[in-house]
Amino acid sequence: MAIESHRLDTTFAALSDPTRRAILARLTLGEATVSELMQPFALSQPTISKHLKVLESAGLIETDRDAQRRPRRLKAETMKDIADWIEPFRMLWERRFDNLDRHLASKMQKEK
Repeated sequence: MAIESHRLDTTFAALSDPTRRAILARLTLGEATVSELMQPFALSQPTISKHLKVLESAGLIETDRDAQRRPRRLKAETMKDIADWIEPFRMLWERRFDNLDRHLASKMQKEK
């Protein structure tokens, strides 16, 4: 499935920030509130909230409403879309490295 260019740009822009990547890594463990997400950072609540808005706009996380709590959770399907987009590049480089391995093994065999 092809991902539209704007969505891809938005997603990669969201992933470009180390704080947002750390937030996503934390959310792989399960949902969390803003106060739980801000604990490992020396950042204010408004700053963390801005990061969360960027991640939500990119479709990487979603907000749930649980009474007074508003936990965030990872949207795995968006991450899968990115992985699917990257897969052809991974396969290309894997083939190239396999070819290089074969070439080097052949050279080593000839030198013996």
